[in-house]
Amino acid sequence: MTLEGSEPEVLTTSSLVLGAAAEHSGINTGDIVFQLAMFIVLMLLLKKFAWGPLMGIMKQREEHVAGEITAAENSRKEAAKLLEEQRNLLKEARNEAQSMMENARKQGDVQREEIIAAARAEAERLKEGAKLEIEQQKEKAVAAIREQVAHLSVLIASKVIEKELNAADQDKLINEYIQEAGDIR
Repeated sequence: MTLEGSEPEVLTTSSLVLGAAAEHSGINTGDIVFQLAMFIVLMLLLKKFAWGPLMGIMKQREEHVAGEITAAENSRKEAAKLLEEQRNLLKEARNEAQSMMENARKQGDVQREEIIAAARAEAERLKEGAKLEIEQQKEKAVAAIREQVAHLSVLIASKVIEKELNAADQDKLINEYIQEAGDIR
């Protein structure tokens, strides 16, 4: 069926949209309530499944970082304490080494004085020993000379008694005895 004289009705998209807008010109509260309910459900689901675990992880991270900061601070304090102890130990060791060196020096001075005193005493003892030996040797020599003189005197006296000598013979005899005494030495 064709109608001649009448214009065919063309439905266009713009006419449909305009028609739909004309029909819905009021606020549709059902859609708003549904969308609001869906938004709230979505927020609750996000809070339970995303925001809660995320906040838990963030809290754990915060606690971990705080623990690390506390541990680092404690380590720093411990290191400072150990450094101070090491400095004190080093200072004590230096003082002890200085004291030991001073004691060693004093002991060395004492030993040196003892050695010098012992050397002087030994030198004095040796000197006294040498003097004593010299004196003994001197006494022996004097005794030997006295013995020889006595022997020569006896010998001269016996020769004189044996012969009556004149002055020339007497001089000759004395010279012989002096020569004999020189040979005996």
